[in-house]
Amino acid sequence: MIGLAVIGLGAALGPHGKSLVDLKDRVRVVHAVARTPENRRAAAEQFGFPTSADALAAIADPAVDAVMILTPTNAHLELAEAAFAAGKHVLCEKPLDVTVDRAERLVAAGRAANRRLGVMLQLRFRAASQKLKFLIATGALGNIQAATLTVPWWRAQSYYDQPGRGVKARDGGGVLMIQAIHALDLFRWCAGISAVEAAMIRTTALHRMETEDYASALVRLGNGAPGTIVATVAAWPGGPEQILVIGDKGIARMDGSNLRVSYLDGTEDILQDAVGTGTGTGWMAFSHEPHKAVISDFLDAIEQNRDPAIPGEEALATQRVIDDIIAKGA
Repeated sequence: MIGLAVIGLGAALGPHGKSLVDLKDRVRVVHAVARTPENRRAAAEQFGFPTSADALAAIADPAVDAVMILTPTNAHLELAEAAFAAGKHVLCEKPLDVTVDRAERLVAAGRAANRRLGVMLQLRFRAASQKLKFLIATGALGNIQAATLTVPWWRAQSYYDQPGRGVKARDGGGVLMIQAIHALDLFRWCAGISAVEAAMIRTTALHRMETEDYASALVRLGNGAPGTIVATVAAWPGGPEQILVIGDKGIARMDGSNLRVSYLDGTEDILQDAVGTGTGTGWMAFSHEPHKAVISDFLDAIEQNRDPAIPGEEALATQRVIDDIIAKGA
């Protein structure tokens, strides 16, 4: 039984909390930590977790083997450093931190302490994602000629009216860092991104916010083929993220968690999985099963003394792509 301290009990707790309840035979929440009494009360009532307000005391508790960090992005580094210094493993929500420099420091701290660092980029664990990765890696689609990622999501202004949201000092960025990072990470994992050739970022008239709500980029894929990325949270009412991969043997279309593969010989392969993506007004309307898969793999990594399937370096590589898009698009 692995003892866990969960730090940060805001909106992100929902799918993590459900996952931890499902995994109660493998992991025990020793502390659920939040500054606000309201969040502590909600976590206790919904999940039965023991709560406290002292993150450092929770991290130092000998009963705690690992720390799950669900706080706003700008608090990740210091909490992770404290956890690693105390000999604890860390599972961190995306993104790693607000800048690439701070993200690099977080990853380096885990390596220096010889502790495991996992990152919650759960789209990789969807069945369709795993199949798309397999098809590309095994050459079933042939040589990849081009690929496109589209994230047509929606967030109302009320979302950004909440303190800290869309503020660079707290979140590190806008649609790329906070919303589209999941799909962008999946796209990079499957097709590769070797360079960002050009980009544009904007804050549209639909939002009052500091960071971008629209981004587009021309990228070079892992094999040198062209790729296109468009991501926004200004596309009312919001729709599922889409990935199109064009190979010389077939085309794969991922629409949310559904995958259709059309081969040039006329055959097709279809995978349907209605887990939801939280694209519009119901932005937390998705299954917690991919979250549970990430957490289960993280527990396996601790027990088997190996890296998690999504280690810090992978999250860092995706964050560097985001940094490049913002730098070229500003």
